[in-house]
Amino acid sequence: MTSELSDRPPPSPAAGPLAGVRVLELAGIGPGPFAAMLLADLGADVVRVDRPGGPGLGIDPARDVTNRNKRSVLIDLKTDDGPGTVLDLAERADILIEGYRPGVAERLGVGPAACLARNPRLVYGRMTGWGQTGPLAATAGHDIGYIAVTGALALTGPAGAPPVAPANLLGDYAGGSLYLVTGVLAALHHARTGGRGQVVDAAVVDGTAHLTAMIHGMRAAGAWQDRRGANLLDGGAPFYGVYETADRGHMAVGALEQRFYDTFAALLGLTPGEAGLRADPARWEELRTAVATRFRTRTRDEWTGVFEGSDACVAPVLSLAEAPGHPHLAARGTFTEDAGIIQPVPAPRFSGTPTSVRRPPARPGAHTAGVAGDWDVPALLGRPAP
Repeated sequence: MTSELSDRPPPSPAAGPLAGVRVLELAGIGPGPFAAMLLADLGADVVRVDRPGGPGLGIDPARDVTNRNKRSVLIDLKTDDGPGTVLDLAERADILIEGYRPGVAERLGVGPAACLARNPRLVYGRMTGWGQTGPLAATAGHDIGYIAVTGALALTGPAGAPPVAPANLLGDYAGGSLYLVTGVLAALHHARTGGRGQVVDAAVVDGTAHLTAMIHGMRAAGAWQDRRGANLLDGGAPFYGVYETADRGHMAVGALEQRFYDTFAALLGLTPGEAGLRADPARWEELRTAVATRFRTRTRDEWTGVFEGSDACVAPVLSLAEAPGHPHLAARGTFTEDAGIIQPVPAPRFSGTPTSVRRPPARPGAHTAGVAGDWDVPALLGRPAP
């Protein structure tokens, strides 16, 4: 078995802190690929097992940023030799990620038992919405349903209107991908210190529920009402929310602390009487009206200039296209252009093992020969071409 790091060439510090770690990703959509991208961004050698004809997001694979920094091989798990080839790869991997419904990997012959029999040190990461157990485990679902049942979706949006879906960032990526990455890295640490791998059951419902821990504590303490637009952090406070400007743009206000609020009120041009309404929650609607009225007197860019460099905790609401041009993000290099695609750079940042976008999105099957040699899996050489 070749999963020991001692069997491999020494990693280069320039490749990232996970250089030398091998990850096998069984292709899926959503949180699994994003988690594998994050591991690849951190320097892991991620090999994605694509199947002929899919899956995919319905976009050009060359622009699917979640497959950057990876390599891809094509394997049809429904052929006679497909499962065996995946097991050969799993034998040489440190981490495996799959996002099938519970039981599917087992039926395909690449479930945890089969993989761990070949590689007892393997960390087998399972990414699902509902989890591996429970009444809904085998049921189809998507991000919006997962965050709905955890109570997280009910936190978003204004009072008196339906909750607002926050794209798929809150469930799939925050509650799913990031918890899967945390889990597999913790399990990898355990495997390297104790010699045994294990299965990581990462469910979007579990991770999203975990994200609400602070709010559950506030609710238990009587500091959070279980309804939208009635609390300090959900738009209930007039000094923590979003306001429209004269040009239909928006400004985000987060002036929670008194000293920041005082700066905000002064720069916005509130009168002392208007600013003092903060101290009386019963009159917060009056304060909200005063703030909204002031913001509508200037454009978003004009207000951005007014608050620039201050501690008022105010920022312009930018679109995805505008964000890379923000002066602070531009100065930090938060976005980059690679292969003609403007995209976020890997995060977080490391002083000794810097990360980078090393490869463009992996086209299905484009790296078969290289992976066959690097991972010593000759059976890959008979795989179909992309």
